[in-house]
Amino acid sequence: MNNLFGHRRRIYQRWAERTFLVAAYFALAVSLVTLAVLITDILMTGASRLSWDFITSFPSRRAGRAGVYSPLVGTFYMIVLTAVISFPVGVGAAIYLEEYAKKNFFTSLIEINIANLAGVPSIIYGLLSLELFVRLLNLGRSLIAGSLTMVLLILPIIILVSREALKTVPRSVREASFALGASRWQTIWHQVLPISLPGILTGTILALSRAIGETAPLIMIGALTYIAFLPDGLSSPFTVLPIQIFNWVSRPQHAFAVNAAAAIIVLLGVLLSMNAFAVWLRNRLQKRVSW
Repeated sequence: MNNLFGHRRRIYQRWAERTFLVAAYFALAVSLVTLAVLITDILMTGASRLSWDFITSFPSRRAGRAGVYSPLVGTFYMIVLTAVISFPVGVGAAIYLEEYAKKNFFTSLIEINIANLAGVPSIIYGLLSLELFVRLLNLGRSLIAGSLTMVLLILPIIILVSREALKTVPRSVREASFALGASRWQTIWHQVLPISLPGILTGTILALSRAIGETAPLIMIGALTYIAFLPDGLSSPFTVLPIQIFNWVSRPQHAFAVNAAAAIIVLLGVLLSMNAFAVWLRNRLQKRVSW
Protein backbone atom coordinates (compact mmCIF):
# COMPACT_ATOMS: atom_id res chain seq x y z
CA MET A 1 0.00 0.00 0.00
CA ASN A 2 2.80 2.39 0.89
CA ASN A 3 4.63 1.55 -2.34
CA LEU A 4 1.50 2.29 -4.37
CA PHE A 5 0.99 5.59 -2.59
CA GLY A 6 4.62 6.56 -3.12
CA HIS A 7 4.43 5.65 -6.81
CA ARG A 8 1.34 7.81 -7.30
CA ARG A 9 2.98 10.70 -5.49
CA ARG A 10 6.05 10.51 -7.75
CA ILE A 11 3.79 10.47 -10.82
CA TYR A 12 1.94 13.53 -9.53
CA GLN A 13 5.22 15.35 -8.81
CA ARG A 14 6.50 14.63 -12.35
CA TRP A 15 3.22 15.82 -13.83
CA ALA A 16 3.27 18.99 -11.74
CA GLU A 17 6.90 19.67 -12.67
CA ARG A 18 6.22 19.24 -16.39
CA THR A 19 3.11 21.42 -16.20
CA PHE A 20 5.07 24.17 -14.46
CA LEU A 21 7.87 23.87 -17.03
CA VAL A 22 5.41 24.20 -19.93
CA ALA A 23 3.78 27.22 -18.26
CA ALA A 24 7.19 28.84 -17.72
CA TYR A 25 8.20 28.30 -21.36
CA PHE A 26 4.85 29.68 -22.51
CA ALA A 27 5.25 32.82 -20.38
CA LEU A 28 8.79 33.28 -21.70
CA ALA A 29 7.64 32.85 -25.30
CA VAL A 30 4.81 35.38 -24.88
CA SER A 31 7.21 37.92 -23.35
CA LEU A 32 9.84 37.47 -26.06
CA VAL A 33 7.30 37.63 -28.90
CA THR A 34 5.71 40.78 -27.44
CA LEU A 35 9.11 42.40 -27.00
CA ALA A 36 10.14 41.45 -30.53
CA VAL A 37 6.93 42.89 -32.00
CA LEU A 38 7.35 46.16 -30.11
CA ILE A 39 11.03 46.57 -31.04
CA THR A 40 10.31 45.69 -34.68
CA ASP A 41 7.52 48.26 -34.85
CA ILE A 42 9.75 50.94 -33.31
CA LEU A 43 12.61 50.16 -35.69
CA MET A 44 10.36 50.20 -38.73
CA THR A 45 8.82 53.50 -37.66
CA GLY A 46 11.84 55.43 -36.45
CA ALA A 47 14.84 54.02 -38.32
CA SER A 48 14.29 56.31 -41.31
CA ARG A 49 14.37 59.39 -39.06
CA LEU A 50 17.48 58.35 -37.16
CA SER A 51 20.57 60.26 -38.27
CA TRP A 52 23.47 62.27 -36.91
CA ASP A 53 21.55 65.48 -37.49
CA PHE A 54 18.68 64.09 -35.41
CA ILE A 55 21.05 63.40 -32.53
CA THR A 56 22.85 66.77 -32.70
CA SER A 57 19.78 68.98 -33.28
CA PHE A 58 17.72 70.71 -30.62
CA PRO A 59 13.98 70.04 -30.26
CA SER A 60 11.78 72.10 -32.53
CA ARG A 61 8.10 72.74 -33.14
CA ARG A 62 8.72 71.55 -36.68
CA ALA A 63 9.03 67.77 -36.75
CA GLY A 64 11.48 67.73 -39.65
CA ARG A 65 13.98 69.92 -37.78
CA ALA A 66 13.55 68.43 -34.31
CA GLY A 67 16.29 66.45 -32.60
CA VAL A 68 17.25 65.00 -29.24
CA TYR A 69 20.47 66.87 -28.45
CA SER A 70 19.32 68.70 -25.31
CA PRO A 71 17.31 65.72 -23.91
CA LEU A 72 20.28 63.40 -24.53
CA VAL A 73 22.73 65.76 -22.81
CA GLY A 74 20.22 66.34 -19.99
CA THR A 75 19.90 62.57 -19.52
CA PHE A 76 23.69 62.24 -19.33
CA TYR A 77 24.02 65.06 -16.79
CA MET A 78 21.20 63.73 -14.63
CA ILE A 79 22.51 60.15 -14.58
CA VAL A 80 26.08 61.23 -13.76
CA LEU A 81 24.86 63.44 -10.92
CA THR A 82 22.55 60.70 -9.67
CA ALA A 83 25.40 58.17 -9.65
CA VAL A 84 27.76 60.56 -7.85
CA ILE A 85 25.23 61.06 -5.04
CA SER A 86 23.58 57.64 -4.78
CA PHE A 87 26.62 55.34 -5.05
CA PRO A 88 28.59 56.44 -1.94
CA VAL A 89 25.44 56.89 0.13
CA GLY A 90 23.97 53.53 -0.88
CA VAL A 91 27.20 51.55 -0.46
CA GLY A 92 27.94 53.30 2.83
CA ALA A 93 24.49 52.43 4.18
CA ALA A 94 24.93 48.82 3.06
CA ILE A 95 28.33 48.56 4.76
CA TYR A 96 26.92 49.94 7.99
CA LEU A 97 23.92 47.61 8.02
CA GLU A 98 25.95 44.54 7.05
CA GLU A 99 29.24 45.07 8.88
CA TYR A 100 28.64 47.40 11.81
CA ALA A 101 24.98 47.50 12.88
CA LYS A 102 23.86 45.20 15.65
CA LYS A 103 20.90 42.95 14.98
CA ASN A 104 18.06 44.47 16.98
CA PHE A 105 14.56 45.83 16.48
CA PHE A 106 15.76 49.16 15.12
CA THR A 107 17.98 47.69 12.41
CA SER A 108 15.29 45.15 11.50
CA LEU A 109 12.82 48.02 11.08
CA ILE A 110 15.29 49.85 8.82
CA GLU A 111 15.83 46.74 6.69
CA ILE A 112 12.09 46.16 6.29
CA ASN A 113 11.52 49.78 5.27
CA ILE A 114 14.36 49.70 2.73
CA ALA A 115 12.93 46.53 1.18
CA ASN A 116 9.48 48.12 1.02
CA LEU A 117 10.82 51.35 -0.50
CA ALA A 118 12.42 49.35 -3.32
CA GLY A 119 8.93 48.32 -4.46
CA VAL A 120 7.18 51.70 -4.14
CA PRO A 121 5.79 53.03 -7.47
CA SER A 122 8.00 55.70 -8.98
CA ILE A 123 5.25 58.33 -9.06
CA ILE A 124 5.22 58.32 -5.24
CA TYR A 125 8.83 59.47 -5.30
CA GLY A 126 7.77 62.20 -7.70
CA LEU A 127 5.14 63.44 -5.26
CA LEU A 128 7.65 63.33 -2.40
CA SER A 129 10.23 65.23 -4.41
CA LEU A 130 7.67 67.83 -5.46
CA GLU A 131 6.97 68.64 -1.84
CA LEU A 132 10.52 68.24 -0.48
CA PHE A 133 12.89 69.49 -3.18
CA VAL A 134 10.74 71.77 -5.34
CA ARG A 135 8.62 73.48 -2.67
CA LEU A 136 10.31 73.06 0.72
CA LEU A 137 13.94 73.43 -0.43
CA ASN A 138 12.91 75.75 -3.28
CA LEU A 139 15.07 74.00 -5.89
CA GLY A 140 12.48 74.47 -8.62
CA ARG A 141 12.53 72.62 -11.94
CA SER A 142 16.28 72.25 -11.79
CA LEU A 143 18.75 69.57 -12.71
CA ILE A 144 19.66 68.98 -9.08
CA ALA A 145 15.99 68.46 -8.15
CA GLY A 146 15.58 65.86 -10.89
CA SER A 147 18.79 64.10 -9.89
CA LEU A 148 17.80 63.98 -6.21
CA THR A 149 14.45 62.53 -7.26
CA MET A 150 16.25 59.73 -9.10
CA VAL A 151 18.52 59.25 -6.08
CA LEU A 152 15.47 58.60 -3.90
CA LEU A 153 14.16 56.17 -6.51
CA ILE A 154 17.24 53.96 -6.86
CA LEU A 155 18.84 54.32 -3.42
CA PRO A 156 16.90 51.40 -1.84
CA ILE A 157 17.86 49.19 -4.78
CA ILE A 158 21.55 50.07 -4.45
CA ILE A 159 21.46 49.35 -0.71
CA LEU A 160 19.82 45.94 -1.22
CA VAL A 161 22.16 44.97 -4.06
CA SER A 162 25.23 46.11 -2.12
CA ARG A 163 24.20 44.15 0.96
CA GLU A 164 23.73 40.99 -1.09
CA ALA A 165 27.15 41.50 -2.66
CA LEU A 166 28.75 41.94 0.77
CA LYS A 167 27.06 38.74 1.98
CA THR A 168 28.78 36.75 -0.77
CA VAL A 169 32.19 37.38 0.84
CA PRO A 170 32.99 34.34 3.01
CA ARG A 171 33.30 34.85 6.73
CA SER A 172 36.72 33.20 6.60
CA VAL A 173 38.11 36.17 4.65
CA ARG A 174 37.15 38.54 7.45
CA GLU A 175 38.46 36.21 10.16
CA ALA A 176 41.79 35.77 8.38
CA SER A 177 42.18 39.54 8.10
CA PHE A 178 41.36 40.00 11.79
CA ALA A 179 43.85 37.28 12.68
CA LEU A 180 46.61 39.24 10.91
CA GLY A 181 45.87 42.30 13.05
CA ALA A 182 43.76 44.34 10.65
CA SER A 183 40.99 46.54 12.01
CA ARG A 184 37.39 46.20 10.94
CA TRP A 185 37.64 49.13 8.52
CA GLN A 186 40.93 47.86 7.05
CA THR A 187 39.30 44.47 6.52
CA ILE A 188 36.32 46.04 4.78
CA TRP A 189 38.40 48.38 2.61
CA HIS A 190 41.16 45.96 1.55
CA GLN A 191 39.37 42.61 1.57
CA VAL A 192 35.57 42.77 1.58
CA LEU A 193 34.98 45.65 -0.82
CA PRO A 194 37.35 44.45 -3.60
CA ILE A 195 35.67 41.05 -3.62
CA SER A 196 32.11 42.40 -3.54
CA LEU A 197 32.76 45.35 -5.88
CA PRO A 198 31.76 43.54 -9.12
CA GLY A 199 28.30 42.79 -7.76
CA ILE A 200 27.91 46.27 -6.28
CA LEU A 201 28.84 48.04 -9.51
CA THR A 202 26.69 45.77 -11.66
CA GLY A 203 23.64 46.37 -9.46
CA THR A 204 24.31 50.11 -9.39
CA ILE A 205 24.53 50.37 -13.18
CA LEU A 206 21.34 48.37 -13.59
CA ALA A 207 19.61 50.66 -11.08
CA LEU A 208 20.81 53.69 -13.06
CA SER A 209 19.43 52.04 -16.20
CA ARG A 210 16.03 52.02 -14.53
CA ALA A 211 16.39 55.69 -13.64
CA ILE A 212 17.09 56.60 -17.27
CA GLY A 213 13.71 55.30 -18.40
CA GLU A 214 11.62 56.91 -15.67
CA THR A 215 9.16 59.63 -16.70
CA ALA A 216 6.47 59.90 -14.02
CA PRO A 217 8.67 61.32 -11.18
CA LEU A 218 10.15 63.98 -13.45
CA ILE A 219 6.73 64.98 -14.73
CA MET A 220 5.52 65.36 -11.13
CA ILE A 221 8.34 67.76 -10.25
CA GLY A 222 7.61 69.80 -13.38
CA ALA A 223 10.51 68.93 -15.68
CA LEU A 224 10.17 70.86 -18.92
CA THR A 225 9.02 69.10 -22.08
CA TYR A 226 10.64 71.55 -24.51
CA ILE A 227 14.13 72.97 -24.09
CA ALA A 228 16.22 74.37 -26.94
CA PHE A 229 19.37 74.89 -24.85
CA LEU A 230 21.76 72.85 -22.72
CA PRO A 231 21.83 72.93 -18.90
CA ASP A 232 24.54 75.31 -17.69
CA GLY A 233 24.47 74.45 -13.98
CA LEU A 234 22.79 72.49 -11.22
CA SER A 235 19.97 75.04 -10.95
CA SER A 236 19.33 75.12 -14.71
CA PRO A 237 16.08 73.76 -16.20
CA PHE A 238 16.48 70.46 -18.00
CA THR A 239 14.73 67.74 -19.91
CA VAL A 240 15.51 64.07 -20.58
CA LEU A 241 14.80 61.60 -23.34
CA PRO A 242 11.69 60.00 -21.75
CA ILE A 243 10.12 63.44 -21.24
CA GLN A 244 10.84 64.40 -24.85
CA ILE A 245 9.38 61.10 -26.08
CA PHE A 246 6.27 61.73 -23.98
CA ASN A 247 5.96 65.19 -25.49
CA TRP A 248 6.19 63.94 -29.07
CA VAL A 249 3.83 61.01 -28.53
CA SER A 250 1.17 63.36 -27.14
CA ARG A 251 1.09 65.37 -30.40
CA PRO A 252 -1.41 64.40 -33.11
CA GLN A 253 0.94 64.76 -36.09
CA HIS A 254 2.38 61.50 -37.44
CA ALA A 255 5.79 63.10 -37.99
CA PHE A 256 6.21 63.61 -34.24
CA ALA A 257 5.32 59.94 -33.67
CA VAL A 258 8.17 59.06 -36.03
CA ASN A 259 10.47 61.34 -34.01
CA ALA A 260 9.35 59.61 -30.82
CA ALA A 261 10.19 56.19 -32.29
CA ALA A 262 13.64 57.43 -33.31
CA ALA A 263 14.18 58.84 -29.79
CA ILE A 264 13.17 55.49 -28.32
CA ILE A 265 15.85 53.83 -30.46
CA VAL A 266 18.42 56.29 -29.07
CA LEU A 267 17.23 55.57 -25.52
CA LEU A 268 17.44 51.81 -26.12
CA GLY A 269 20.98 52.29 -27.40
CA VAL A 270 21.95 54.13 -24.22
CA LEU A 271 20.37 51.43 -22.03
CA LEU A 272 22.02 48.58 -23.92
CA SER A 273 25.37 50.35 -23.72
CA MET A 274 25.05 50.73 -19.95
CA ASN A 275 24.05 47.09 -19.50
CA ALA A 276 26.90 45.91 -21.72
CA PHE A 277 29.30 48.08 -19.71
CA ALA A 278 27.97 46.50 -16.49
CA VAL A 279 28.63 42.99 -17.82
CA TRP A 280 32.12 43.95 -19.04
CA LEU A 281 33.00 45.65 -15.76
CA ARG A 282 31.77 42.71 -13.70
CA ASN A 283 33.81 40.20 -15.72
CA ARG A 284 36.92 42.39 -15.61
CA LEU A 285 36.76 42.89 -11.86
CA GLN A 286 36.00 39.23 -11.17
CA LYS A 287 39.24 38.25 -12.93
CA ARG A 288 41.20 40.36 -10.44
CA VAL A 289 39.68 38.61 -7.43
CA SER A 290 41.69 35.63 -6.25
CA TRP A 291 40.73 33.45 -3.35
